[in-house]
Amino acid sequence: MSLRIYNTLSRALEPFTPIEPGHVRMYVCGMTVYDLCHLGHARAMVAFDVVQRWLKSNGYRVTYVRNVTDIDDKIIKRALENGETIRSLTDRMVDALHQDADALGIERPTHEPRATDYVPQMLQLIGTLEQKGLAYRAGNGDVNYAVRKFPGYGKLSGKSLDELRAGERVAVLDGKEDPLDFVLWKSAKPAEPAEAKWDSAYGLGRPGWHIECSAMSCEMLGESFDIHGGGADLQFPHHENEIAQSEGATGKPLANVWMHNGFVRVDNEKMSKSLGNFFTIREILAKYDPETVRFFIIRAHYRSPLNYSDAHLDDARASLKRLYTALAEAQDIIRHQVGSNVKAADFKTLPARSSWVVRFKEAMDEDFGTPEAISVLFGVASSINSHCTALKTTYSKYEDLEGSQWLSWCALREEVRILLTLGKVLGLLQRKPIDWLQGRAEAKSRIKGSTQNRLSTKRIQKMIEQRAAAKQARNFAEADRVRNELLAQGIVLKDSSTGTTWEVAQ
Repeated sequence: MSLRIYNTLSRALEPFTPIEPGHVRMYVCGMTVYDLCHLGHARAMVAFDVVQRWLKSNGYRVTYVRNVTDIDDKIIKRALENGETIRSLTDRMVDALHQDADALGIERPTHEPRATDYVPQMLQLIGTLEQKGLAYRAGNGDVNYAVRKFPGYGKLSGKSLDELRAGERVAVLDGKEDPLDFVLWKSAKPAEPAEAKWDSAYGLGRPGWHIECSAMSCEMLGESFDIHGGGADLQFPHHENEIAQSEGATGKPLANVWMHNGFVRVDNEKMSKSLGNFFTIREILAKYDPETVRFFIIRAHYRSPLNYSDAHLDDARASLKRLYTALAEAQDIIRHQVGSNVKAADFKTLPARSSWVVRFKEAMDEDFGTPEAISVLFGVASSINSHCTALKTTYSKYEDLEGSQWLSWCALREEVRILLTLGKVLGLLQRKPIDWLQGRAEAKSRIKGSTQNRLSTKRIQKMIEQRAAAKQARNFAEADRVRNELLAQGIVLKDSSTGTTWEVAQ
């Protein structure tokens, strides 16, 4: 089965074939960096991180461009409010973006162009549109795009010009010839700082929002490329306007495939600052570990709505714990036998006829079907648990195993490798299981009790040793007291033939 992607432009699943064999060029609209990134940004970044990971896993070379909008009305306003330069603000926010993305296991794009570095290309594109009669100079100094002069306007959103016109205000006092027209170049305002002004044939000013992506995508990927992505909120007007600009200038399709990730809802309500249910990535990471958040996002299909709630994050952590628990027990058995852990491999090296690999590939090839792909991970984990149960009854070295136990040993090692590798494709399960299960034990979000009473990892280990000594002395009451004291602090002990480990209680 070959990869199929849902194309917003055609409203259908389509077989994917890159323009250049073996090379995928993808552009995704990035953030406007005036504030910290929120959950909606995380959803988009994770969604397209999974896309580029799967493309690479299938042997494609991927050129992934995700832009940064670093000049905008909100940026100017925030910088003035803060009493700092625009560059200082945007540099800080880009650094924060990278920190958040890195925490969530999001790989850096191939290129991350900043809008302010491509103003000459934007002015050249505006000039081309003006020459073709698709742009005009307004009386207020702005340059606008004449929407009705582009025949294909509305093809991405499925809206007709009449439908769009009905939604516009009657009074238009911004120099537009038609309410549907949008700004390509904004004339400078006296109160705006000098760093927000560029000289041009139209006078001092700055680019409009939509022209940025048309100029940067063309400069970095060419006039036509394979995939253009972004959030569903960008489908109209931003992406519709990009098509009008780029295709109006070149006469060529901007992108062959248009992908849009779904909206984020909070407790079944739209996420917004006005409703008081707006969460930054950092606020969420103060309560939940990054991999739990990534798992929560990935287990929903990228096009479906994502409903955020503490209950859903708690469930995501419990589900992820099942996977890590299976790996922890399996790696413990393997390490006891051969002295080392099994590691993730390259996806292409996995056995192509493995039912797990086949099912995973089928899921991901059907429009990046992560819910079905994650169900495969749980299937592998369940099989691993069965092999662990079969092997727990023996203390023989693997060379001495026979019959069904030998088969379980062979299958265990292979399925751990498969689970780690499939997880790697999704950006999951790459930590040492014991590290993840013990979690952020010293962080305030992980262990019950006051800050003064929280336990360090060193203290937990010392108490485990005290309990072991009590059991050795047959002082079972003292051993139970230590176990219960740890449990009261949110630490669960797990005894096995190889010793005692611990993890954070749910």
